[in-house]
Amino acid sequence: MTPFDLDPAAPDAEEARRLAEQELQNPRYAAAKPTWFDRLAEDVADFIASLFSAETGQSAGGFALVIMIIVLVAALVTVLILWGRPRRSQRMRRGVTDLLGERDDRSAAQLRADAERAAQREDWDAATVLRFRGLARGLIERDVIDPSPGATAQSLARESARAFEGHRDALTAAAGAFDDVRYLRRPASAESYQELARTDELLMSAPLPVSPGEAVSA
Repeated sequence: MTPFDLDPAAPDAEEARRLAEQELQNPRYAAAKPTWFDRLAEDVADFIASLFSAETGQSAGGFALVIMIIVLVAALVTVLILWGRPRRSQRMRRGVTDLLGERDDRSAAQLRADAERAAQREDWDAATVLRFRGLARGLIERDVIDPSPGATAQSLARESARAFEGHRDALTAAAGAFDDVRYLRRPASAESYQELARTDELLMSAPLPVSPGEAVSA
């Protein structure tokens, strides 16, 4: 005796198969199927697990280590690309936004050109201020100094003198000329501006200082 004999209302075998196929076409069953990404992740997990299995652990140990190193190096490179910044870029960004207490995005060449135009008008005060700013910007661009925000002319001169010891007196005089005009309201002259310009030109042509580490490697 079959279940169909006990319940006359039960579907026969053919009808039951048709109902089952119809039920399996419901979208909820399709959504439950693993996607290609699920299958790929499972394959990768199985592969990594196999590297450390008892059967292949000894033979694949070195290979697994190489894979782990490659993954770590790739992650490190990605971090450096996304977040790493050379120190020079940090200096330049700070220099652009703050130079001797003021916001100024001009390059050293632009500041020197503006200073020369002021000198041609015999505006020695403006020429002096601009030329010292050009001197400071030039040293920042060459990575000679790394001034903090709000650094004064005298502090810039002292920091620069550590790199160019032979020009200490000239740098101190150049900072003094800037301070005289900018803060003490003492008028500059053609002679004081020319002396400042000569100091700037000497520093422009002076070789960059060699750090102890660079000297040893050389």
